[in-house]
Order: sequence, then C-alpha cells, then structure tokens
Amino acid sequence: MDCLNELSWRGLLQDASDIEGVRNLKNTSFYCGFDPTAPSLQVGNLVPLISSIHLARAGLKPIVLLGGATGAIGDPSGRNAERTLLKRNIVEQNVQKQKDQFSNLFAKFNITPTFVNNLDWFKEIKFIDFLRDVGKYFTLGYMLQKDSVKNRLDGDGISYTEFSYMLLQAYDFLHLFQNHDCKLHVGGSDQWGNITAGLELIRKKGLSGAYAITFPLITNAQGKKLGKSEGGAIWLDPALTSPFRLHQYFLNVEDADAIKFLKILTFLSKERIAEIEQNLKESPEKRLAQNTLADELCNFVHGPEATAAARKSASVLFGGDLQGISAAQLNDIFSEVPSTSLPKDQIHGQAAIDLLVVTKLSKSRGDAKRLIESGGAYINNQKIADISVKIGSEHLIDGELLVLRSGKKSYHLIRQNA
Repeated sequence: MDCLNELSWRGLLQDASDIEGVRNLKNTSFYCGFDPTAPSLQVGNLVPLISSIHLARAGLKPIVLLGGATGAIGDPSGRNAERTLLKRNIVEQNVQKQKDQFSNLFAKFNITPTFVNNLDWFKEIKFIDFLRDVGKYFTLGYMLQKDSVKNRLDGDGISYTEFSYMLLQAYDFLHLFQNHDCKLHVGGSDQWGNITAGLELIRKKGLSGAYAITFPLITNAQGKKLGKSEGGAIWLDPALTSPFRLHQYFLNVEDADAIKFLKILTFLSKERIAEIEQNLKESPEKRLAQNTLADELCNFVHGPEATAAARKSASVLFGGDLQGISAAQLNDIFSEVPSTSLPKDQIHGQAAIDLLVVTKLSKSRGDAKRLIESGGAYINNQKIADISVKIGSEHLIDGELLVLRSGKKSYHLIRQNA
C-alpha cells in the first residue's frame, strides 16, 4: 500500500505491528476509534481523521468507531488522574454530534465511512461472559506493563474501571475483525498499548491477519499538544471555537511548526509544500506558510466562505474596514482587548475626545486633542477628522458596539448597556 509512503513523508506514521503486512493489505477495512467525551471534535482529532482519509483514498474501507461504551468508562491513556464519568445521555448526545462532524469532513472527499458504536455489542454482553471470553486471555503482568497503566500506578493510581478499558478496546478489534472484515486498527501513539492488546486477543483466539499502525501525537515547538491554546481546546464546532479563532490559531504558529503542520494537516502535494518551504526560507516576513496553513485548515473544517470571513475579520486587527462586520464578530475579534460598558447617555452625543480619556487611550483631553490632530485616533478604524466629532447612532455597530483605536494597535471596545 503506497499510502504508507505518503503517511511517512508527512510525518504521520509512528508505530506498526508488521509494516510489510500492512503494506500488502487490499480491499479490507480499517478502523479508528474515538471516545465521545466532548460535544465536538477538536483540532487534535484531525490527525487520525486526516490519516484515515489518506488510507481511504488508497483503497481501504474506513470504519469510525464512536465509543458509546468506552466513552462512558474513560481511557486512562495520557492522563494522570481519573476522568469524570459522563452521564449516559450526554455520551449519546456527543456520539451523534461527532458522527455528524465526521460525516461532513469525510464527505469533502466523497468518502462514506461505516459508523459503529461499541455500545451496540457491549450492552449485550454479560459481565461473567466477558471475564471468561476476554479477561481470561490477559495476565495482570501483561496489563501492568502497558504505559497507560504503569504511568498511573506511579502517580495517582488507577481505578478498576479505567484499568478495564484496555480489555474493552481489545474486544472492539476482535468484534470488528470477526464481523466487519476489519484487519487494521489505527490510532494515536498513546493508544499503542490498547491497540496491541487487541492484536494479542485476536492471536490468542487462534486468528491471524490483524495489524496495527499509530500516528504520532503532534506538538508544537514548545512541546504543547496540537489544538491546545491558552484559552483551552480549539474545537471544530464553530459554536465552540469560531472559524476566526481556528484561523488565527494556525495563522500564529511559529515558522518551525508551519511546514510540519502543512505536511500533517493538509492535503497539499509534496511539491507545493516544498515551494512554500523555500518561500519561508527566502521571505519569512510574508508568512506564506502560516497563511496557507490557516486557509487550508479553515477551508477543510468550515468551508471557503467561513475562511473569507475569517480573513476579513483578521484584517480588522490591522485597521481594515469594518463594513459588513457584525457585533458578534467584533466581540470575537476583540475578545482579548480592553473593553468598557457604558449606558446610552454616556455614549450618544459624547465627544470622541472625552471617550478617548474614559477608555484611557489618552491620558487627558489635551493628550486626546493632540492624538486626533496628529491623525492617530480612530472610530471603527476610520480616522477621527477633528476634535469636535461626537458619537452618534451611526457609529454603533448593530446598535451595540464601537471600536476606538489609538495609533496602529491600541484598541478599546465600547459596549452600550442594554
């Protein structure tokens, strides 16, 4: 399967149980599992998702397993403390929301994955039967050697609930192997212990022909996980993370990460990425790599219209026209700049010179006067013409907000109280 070469040069291939065995797979299914512990996928989930698209384009049939059962238990991998158990109805809601997201993203490549929910088979299995048919094949020593367990024993400990997670995931692979012609399990490298447990169970059941590969956990130059920001996770649901925020996240990656992320997170050709890398070396100030990365990711997740809107919103930060920008967009764009809420009578009819002082963009009326006269004061990114300008309803965007600016980058958002 030539796709392994594609995954390799992109930096998407880490572990393999039998690389030649995987390479020879044809016309069979593979699966990647996701536990629905949140109402949305996040940027980190793009790594296995995009890798799955590469595998599907190479001819393998994708199965997306949404863990209605395992999501209710909690995976100990990569965590130093117990997860908070979710209510079953919340897990079910998350399953549907994530399924819709997966469907939309795969559809962009005309791929229709098979969706399965492991609750469908686990709800039929009796506890004693599971212990006899699965637990009997795993020694305590084998399980204790897995990093997901060992790391927790060295820290805060692990409950029997999360300790059993490995067995559930192992059975998932056996079930799909026997019922869906699934010969390959793929996932993040932190899942290697759980994935190989599935291989072990299949082998001990006297079956053969099962394989596994993993993708690396992606971090930036500072060692921070992909998709993590100071404000928390970067979600794919626009209601949780706006397209503007997603675009900004990738627009602001360091040069050291830009090319790496272009290989991993986009479908650009090797030749095109090489051109962008050369441009980065010759003209780093143009930030072509970051701009391409942000556009490609925003296009993939939200579509070209959302990308165009995100770019327009970004231009506002550099003095761009606010025409067509809504109050909601402004709140998003200027979420990290100082803001002041004032009643209507302290905005309408007030001199711009006074509001510059109120917002502390100027130290005094004299300072504000000099700022205006020098051409350095702006309302909604429009230069204030003279010191006599007063605020009217025409200045308030959606009747709610106006933006004051001093110089090139000192912004202040004024909100009118209800």
